[in-house]
Amino acid sequence: MKKGINQWSFPDGMSAAACMKLARRAGFDGIELALAETGPLSLESGAREIAELRRIADSEGLDIASLASGLGWTYPLTSSDKSVRSKAGDIVKRQLEVAFELRADTILVVPGAVGVDFIPGSAVTDYDVAYDNALEALTALASEAEAANVAIGVENVWNKFLLSPLEMRTFLDSIGSDFVGAYLDVGNTVLTGYPEHWIKILNRRIKKVHFKDFRRSGAGLSAFVDLLAGDVDFPLVTEKLREVGYSGYAIAEMIPPYRHYPEQIVFNTSGAMDAILGRTRTEGESA
Repeated sequence: MKKGINQWSFPDGMSAAACMKLARRAGFDGIELALAETGPLSLESGAREIAELRRIADSEGLDIASLASGLGWTYPLTSSDKSVRSKAGDIVKRQLEVAFELRADTILVVPGAVGVDFIPGSAVTDYDVAYDNALEALTALASEAEAANVAIGVENVWNKFLLSPLEMRTFLDSIGSDFVGAYLDVGNTVLTGYPEHWIKILNRRIKKVHFKDFRRSGAGLSAFVDLLAGDVDFPLVTEKLREVGYSGYAIAEMIPPYRHYPEQIVFNTSGAMDAILGRTRTEGESA
C-alpha cells in the first residue's frame, strides 16, 4: 500500500502548495487535497489555479491520491429539502471535475446524515428518507463519475446513517456502479464495531482507506488519537486489506493537528504509517 495524508491534517490556514511540500518532506507518497466552498482550492477555483496545484505536486514527485470535501455536512444528499439536495449534487459534480483536472482517481463523499451530534442545530432527517434520497442522488451521479473516470468513495462517518458494513454493502450494490464504492475510515468504525469486519464485508467495493485511530475509553471526537495510540488493530487491518486485494492508498486523516508545533503531527504520522505498512526508511530520510 502507498502512504498518503489528508490536507486537514496540516496546520489551519496552510496553503495546499505548502501542505504538499511538507507532505513530501515527511516521506509521504501522496496527498488528499480538500475542496472548500470558497478559497484557493474551492468551488470557485479556475482551471489555471487547479493546474498550478497539479504542477506543484508533479514537481515534488507527489501523487494527488484523492480529493475530499466536507461540504456534504452543510449540503447533504440526504436532505428533505430538494434545493439542498440539488446543491449537494452540483458540488459532487464539481468535485469530480476538479479531481479529473488534478489527476486524482477518487473523491471522498459524505453521503449526508440522519443526524449529527457534533454540529449544533443540525437537522434530523427520517432514516428511510435519508436512505432513499442518498441512493437516488448517488445512482444519478454514478454516470458523472464514469464519464470523468473518477470513483466516488462514500465514507462511513458519524452521521447515524449506513451504520453497519452490511447496510453499506447493500447500499452500494443497489447503486450498481463500479464507479461508486466505499471510502473506508477505519477509525470511524471503532465506536460501534470493528474495521476488520468492514474490510471483509465491503471487500472489492473499497476505493480508498482513511487511517485514523480511536480510543474506546475516550469521549466523543476527543477519543481520536495519534496512530498506534488507540484501539485499532492495525496489524489485523493491513492483513485484511491485503486479503481482499487492496493495494491502493492508505491516507492518514489526523484531526485536529497539535495545538503547539502543529507541523510535527505530519512527521509523527509518517513514522507510524511506516511501522503499520511495514516500510523501512533509508538512512538520512526525514522522520
